[in-house]
Amino acid sequence: MIEIKAKLRRWGNSFGIVVPQKAIEQTKAKEGDEITVLFKRDKPNLRKLFGAHKFSKPTEQLMKEMDEELYND
Repeated sequence: MIEIKAKLRRWGNSFGIVVPQKAIEQTKAKEGDEITVLFKRDKPNLRKLFGAHKFSKPTEQLMKEMDEELYND
Protein backbone atom coordinates (compact mmCIF):
# COMPACT_ATOMS: atom_id res chain seq x y z
CA MET A 1 0.00 0.00 0.00
CA ILE A 2 1.26 3.50 -0.81
CA GLU A 3 0.01 6.95 0.11
CA ILE A 4 -0.49 9.69 -2.45
CA LYS A 5 -1.98 13.16 -2.33
CA ALA A 6 -4.47 14.06 -5.03
CA LYS A 7 -6.94 16.86 -5.57
CA LEU A 8 -10.57 15.98 -6.05
CA ARG A 9 -11.75 17.27 -9.45
CA ARG A 10 -15.18 17.64 -10.97
CA TRP A 11 -15.88 15.47 -14.01
CA GLY A 12 -19.38 16.31 -15.24
CA ASN A 13 -21.80 15.50 -12.40
CA SER A 14 -19.18 13.35 -10.62
CA PHE A 15 -15.79 13.79 -8.99
CA GLY A 16 -12.53 12.00 -9.63
CA ILE A 17 -8.84 11.94 -8.80
CA VAL A 18 -5.76 11.61 -11.00
CA VAL A 19 -3.32 8.98 -9.77
CA PRO A 20 0.32 9.93 -10.46
CA GLN A 21 2.23 7.69 -12.89
CA LYS A 22 4.85 6.95 -10.22
CA ALA A 23 2.16 5.42 -7.97
CA ILE A 24 0.88 3.30 -10.85
CA GLU A 25 4.40 2.02 -11.54
CA GLN A 26 5.08 1.24 -7.86
CA THR A 27 1.90 -0.77 -7.48
CA LYS A 28 2.04 -2.32 -10.95
CA ALA A 29 -1.60 -1.32 -11.42
CA LYS A 30 -3.07 -1.30 -14.91
CA GLU A 31 -6.18 -0.02 -16.62
CA GLY A 32 -9.25 -1.88 -15.45
CA ASP A 33 -7.76 -2.89 -12.07
CA GLU A 34 -10.00 -2.34 -9.06
CA ILE A 35 -8.46 -0.14 -6.39
CA THR A 36 -9.52 1.03 -2.94
CA VAL A 37 -9.35 4.70 -2.03
CA LEU A 38 -9.34 5.85 1.60
CA PHE A 39 -10.62 9.41 2.06
CA LYS A 40 -8.88 11.68 4.56
CA ARG A 41 -9.36 15.41 4.65
CA ASP A 42 -6.31 17.43 5.62
CA LYS A 43 -8.35 19.97 7.59
CA PRO A 44 -10.89 18.19 9.79
CA ASN A 45 -13.81 20.19 11.14
CA LEU A 46 -13.22 19.70 14.86
CA ARG A 47 -16.55 21.23 15.84
CA LYS A 48 -18.30 18.68 13.64
CA LEU A 49 -16.20 15.81 15.03
CA PHE A 50 -16.50 16.68 18.72
CA GLY A 51 -19.55 18.94 18.83
CA ALA A 52 -19.87 22.40 20.29
CA HIS A 53 -20.08 22.99 24.01
CA LYS A 54 -21.54 26.07 25.61
CA PHE A 55 -20.10 26.87 29.03
CA SER A 56 -22.14 28.50 31.75
CA LYS A 57 -19.16 30.71 32.69
CA PRO A 58 -16.78 32.74 30.54
CA THR A 59 -13.55 30.98 29.58
CA GLU A 60 -11.45 33.46 31.56
CA GLN A 61 -13.40 32.64 34.73
CA LEU A 62 -12.99 28.88 34.17
CA MET A 63 -9.23 29.31 33.64
CA LYS A 64 -8.94 31.39 36.81
CA GLU A 65 -10.80 28.73 38.82
CA MET A 66 -8.57 25.97 37.44
CA ASP A 67 -5.42 27.94 38.30
CA GLU A 68 -6.68 28.50 41.84
CA GLU A 69 -7.52 24.83 42.25
CA LEU A 70 -4.19 23.62 40.84
CA TYR A 71 -1.78 26.09 42.43
CA ASN A 72 -3.40 27.31 45.67
CA ASP A 73 -3.30 24.27 47.92
